[in-house]
Amino acid sequence: MRLKQVLAAIGVSQKALAQAIGLSPASVAQLVNHHQWPKSLDAEQIKEKVRVFLRERGASQADLDSAFDVALGHESEEPECCSTPAPVEASLTKEEVMLLRRQGLFPAAKKHFSLFRDPFADDVQSHEDVFVSPDIRYVREAMFQTAKHGGFIAVTGESGAGKSTLRRDLADRIGRESQPIIVIEPYVLGMEDNDQKGKTLKALHIAEAILNTVAPLEHVKRSPEARFRQLHRVLRDSRRAGNSHVLIIEEAHGLSIPTIKHLKRFFELEDGFKKLLSIILIGQPELKLKLSETNHEVREVVQRCEVVELMPLDTRLEEYLKFKFDRIGKPLSEVIDMSGIDAIRAKLTIATNRRSDAGRRDTVSLLYPLAVGNLITASMNLAAEIGAPTVSADVVREV
Repeated sequence: MRLKQVLAAIGVSQKALAQAIGLSPASVAQLVNHHQWPKSLDAEQIKEKVRVFLRERGASQADLDSAFDVALGHESEEPECCSTPAPVEASLTKEEVMLLRRQGLFPAAKKHFSLFRDPFADDVQSHEDVFVSPDIRYVREAMFQTAKHGGFIAVTGESGAGKSTLRRDLADRIGRESQPIIVIEPYVLGMEDNDQKGKTLKALHIAEAILNTVAPLEHVKRSPEARFRQLHRVLRDSRRAGNSHVLIIEEAHGLSIPTIKHLKRFFELEDGFKKLLSIILIGQPELKLKLSETNHEVREVVQRCEVVELMPLDTRLEEYLKFKFDRIGKPLSEVIDMSGIDAIRAKLTIATNRRSDAGRRDTVSLLYPLAVGNLITASMNLAAEIGAPTVSADVVREV
């Protein structure tokens, strides 16, 4: 829309236009940059108010006539809202989950908020950068205790919930505290639960990973029988030397059912009463379904494997944001106000078709660190673009 060029030519900001015509700065930004008109207001009335404002600021008649032309040079007779995709608020009524793609903080936004680094990009450089809520602390400690003392657990959570961060934190903690724990991580590149979509991770591959990690100088036996006998001996000798062993498999929702069943046999490798191998599976909610009590194929594993779930931030949202901005030395109140935080919570809470006993519709929270980071980053970029001093509810709603 040429309105953006007209405003620049007469030296007027979008914020000043918003104040003059009674719209929020975020709504004006959507209009100017994306040709999206507010649904609740008449487009012709808005156009008339804008023309009056531009005329008072000295715009030429040619600029007034072409201010609402789109990029192709045509003025839309109908409000653009009739042809553009519905905003998030409308799509939530259809139970559509709207998540932003990866967002980066623009240089203009960094300058606007006086930031020298993006608080959500490469933000975990040490254990001190890991946000720990009571839920996260439980999962974190469960993983460490399993690695140290033995056990079989599955950590599940949505994409962006922080599962990989906790895996890295576990490896860092083992090294930092000089724990005698050997971490075994089979490569899962290209792993799928069937050979049509990718390659399945088999028990032989896991055995190779264990042997190459625990005894890298040993030549791996060729026959399966000799290899598994060698595996048992290597783990037993390492255990008697004072080491513990933990097998960590990421993207475990891609494990095939036969491999999951075989994990029970790895877990049962013993030296007397001592287990030789702990197992931690890390995966998305599909892993929880595979380990369901109703799945009789894996009933032996289900009875031995504890499932722990990484929950969304929910009531800890403000705490999380404060932690992230404190890590880069910026007070949260200088970036986003309480209305903006509430708007983030509302935008990432999705209504479903299910109803509770009280008759209210159930909701699903998507307040996971990755989704929150993308949303607030996009909001900060928009706030800088329209000149808003902080991220408010209006800004968040227009992202």
